[in-house]
Amino acid sequence: MTKYIFVTGGVSSSLGKGIIAASLAKLLQARGFKVAIQKFDPYINVDPGTLNPYEHGECYVTDDGAETDLDLGHYERFLNTPTSQANNVTTGKIYQTVINHEREGVFLGKTVQVIPHITNEIKRRMQALSLTDDYEIIITEIGGTVGDIESLPFIESIRQLKWELGNNNAIVIHLTLIPYLKSAKELKTKPTQHSVKDLLEIGIQPDILVCRTEMSLNMELRRKLALFCNVTVNSVIEARDVSTIYDVPMEMLREQLDRTVLDKLNLVQTDEPDLEKWKAFLNRLKNPKKEVRIGLVGKYVELQDAYKSIHESFIHAGVSNDCKVIVESIHSEFLTEETLKEKLGELDGVLVAPGFGGRGVEGKIDAIRFIRENKIPFFGICFGMQCAAIEFARNVLHLKDAHSTEVNQQTPHPVIDIMSDQKDITQKGGTMRLGAYACKLKSDSIAQKAYHTNDIMERHRHRYEFNNLYFEQFEKAGMIATGINPDKNLVEIIELLDHPYFIGVQFHPELKSTVENPHPLFVSFIKAACDYHEKQLNNKFSTTSVF
Repeated sequence: MTKYIFVTGGVSSSLGKGIIAASLAKLLQARGFKVAIQKFDPYINVDPGTLNPYEHGECYVTDDGAETDLDLGHYERFLNTPTSQANNVTTGKIYQTVINHEREGVFLGKTVQVIPHITNEIKRRMQALSLTDDYEIIITEIGGTVGDIESLPFIESIRQLKWELGNNNAIVIHLTLIPYLKSAKELKTKPTQHSVKDLLEIGIQPDILVCRTEMSLNMELRRKLALFCNVTVNSVIEARDVSTIYDVPMEMLREQLDRTVLDKLNLVQTDEPDLEKWKAFLNRLKNPKKEVRIGLVGKYVELQDAYKSIHESFIHAGVSNDCKVIVESIHSEFLTEETLKEKLGELDGVLVAPGFGGRGVEGKIDAIRFIRENKIPFFGICFGMQCAAIEFARNVLHLKDAHSTEVNQQTPHPVIDIMSDQKDITQKGGTMRLGAYACKLKSDSIAQKAYHTNDIMERHRHRYEFNNLYFEQFEKAGMIATGINPDKNLVEIIELLDHPYFIGVQFHPELKSTVENPHPLFVSFIKAACDYHEKQLNNKFSTTSVF
């Protein structure tokens, strides 16, 4: 029988439920259990595809084309296994399904209510993964915090499911905050007590408390929390702040979270988790042999979660190159001709990030011109690749006012244009070119050397594409298409011949980078940045006079 673990949060948002869920899953996976993680979000949007990144961080896309919560990225990066649309469920999806059933007459004239109709659909979704694969343990993270009105149907569904399955088959882990008051010089447990009280009022007794804290929890505090929250002392788990999220599995191992979970689920204890690869990764992460500075040019740089997968991919690629990657965020909207050298001149590489709409686009284009002319390693993703094509058209092909029709529908040279099968689409949500598509690579290209194969599958999220009417002009001038979708002849990768490292991709490679399998394009880009850095140092050394 599949076992279920529910992860809820209290006191404050952004405590790291996704990281705790992924870390526990990693420990259980390393013990040999087949584990899946899913995220239930209480907002009414059907998915985060139409949400502004400032609202919700990046939109993570799965192989099957689902636009999902960014926590699914953590799940994939930690477990090294792909997720799907079944791994992310929102209130919007739940109500959409129930209302469609009501319109179809499925409920046979019954009054449709939150209980039992909404909660039944939530419970069905909570158990759906067990029907698609032979999972032994399914971890379900509930978004938001206990006490939020929108979360109540999810919490009630957990209460019902725990009663139906039995306490040995379903447990609740409650993540909470133990704040440290500097004036009093002590940790305070009262917020956690109130959070647990809120859960108890809904009918749920948490089985395990995971306590985020800046300071260590002594035994006295653990006993106090156990007594007032009605859990065993070994069920009070300390989650101290760490320097990297990749430390969290090791911290949870030290706190024996996995052992406590297995005890409560009546699962046989196996040998200690096999975490040798993880430990090796951490060792290389914390002991780099060199350092590079990479500029991340984008329009949402104020919020790191807007480019979460890119930041994590830099970490993976840095470890692969024994290199610390220092990312400098550069807001494209405020880049000007006068600030280009100051902002970009001392960098070892620049990645121009994805993004929709016209805000900040000219800053991206100006940045790419500076990078191209000064031979700085360049990596463009999605709209970043499109901006590279626009820049080349304007400044090398001399096609005045060349642009994307997304930004300027009257451009005389639409080098980037809407895809033919997107022209008649009016609905915004879930209608882009989404998910994994095939790409054929040109031999001896930067991309082919990075992947070590000619055939790849990568995830997409876009409506606009390189306009093949300009294909011949670009190639004659030195910007070549090195990746083509074989089904629709779409340009997926562009590279510049007269440049040490210049590549733009229409897809999102950052969505497939994991701890165990860093994405080859990020690894290749950081290697190019390392080589560039070394070359710059040698040039400075050789031109410095010694007296």
